[in-house]
Amino acid sequence: MLSDRVESRLPMATLRSSLTRTPVQTAAFAVGVGFVVAGVLGFIPGITRRFDMLGPAGLDSGAMLVGVFEVSVLHNVVHLLFGVAGVICARRGYTAHLYLIFGGMIYLVMWLYGFLVDRESPANFMPVNDADNWLHLGLGVGMIGLGALLRSRRQRDLSKPRRR
Repeated sequence: MLSDRVESRLPMATLRSSLTRTPVQTAAFAVGVGFVVAGVLGFIPGITRRFDMLGPAGLDSGAMLVGVFEVSVLHNVVHLLFGVAGVICARRGYTAHLYLIFGGMIYLVMWLYGFLVDRESPANFMPVNDADNWLHLGLGVGMIGLGALLRSRRQRDLSKPRRR
């Protein structure tokens, strides 16, 4: 239990929402925060290697997040926006569920894109390498798994046939 002193400093909506968040909302919030962190880290020299080579998109960028994942300004901004969307969607169980399922599907499409695109062509507008591809696969499967496993009780009840 929070002390009265700390509790009085927190806005009631924040305190109440953090205490009543469902597992699917918590998962969507955590995933969203993770994407925001990844997007911010992509703009920090040192954490992003070859930061001086950070380009706007695709082949124009040679920067590597933690020396492993290819990033660009566009890539980082997409992570930031995707993360903010997750935090916003986490406010309700239904939208949190949709964020995890459809977001996971988007990442599976990105995984396929990474294997199909010629990495030296202009079609590689979101710079990807093998590490990015495997990360996209893991994120896609993980997000869909979380969305499927952590549906809210109300959603599970609505999907069950009614007894007469």
